[in-house]
Amino acid sequence: MEPHQQIGKAVLFLGLLLAAVGGALYWGKGLGPLGKLPGDIRVERPEFRFFFPIVTCLVLSAVLSAVLYLLSKFR
Repeated sequence: MEPHQQIGKAVLFLGLLLAAVGGALYWGKGLGPLGKLPGDIRVERPEFRFFFPIVTCLVLSAVLSAVLYLLSKFR
C-alpha cells in the first residue's frame, strides 16, 4: 500500500471517529463523569465563567498513553 493511501485511510478513520464522538455528545448525555471529576477547576460568577478540566486531561492522557503503548507492543 502506498503512503498516500495509508494517510487517506487514517484520515477517513479519524473523521468517522470524530463524527461518532460528536454524535454521542449531541444526542447522548455527554462523556459521563469526564469534565466533572474532583480537581477540575470551575469558577462561576455573574457574567463570568471559567472551566479548566485539569484532572480530566490527566486521566485522558494516561489512558491514551497506555492504549498507544499497548498498540505499539502488539504491532
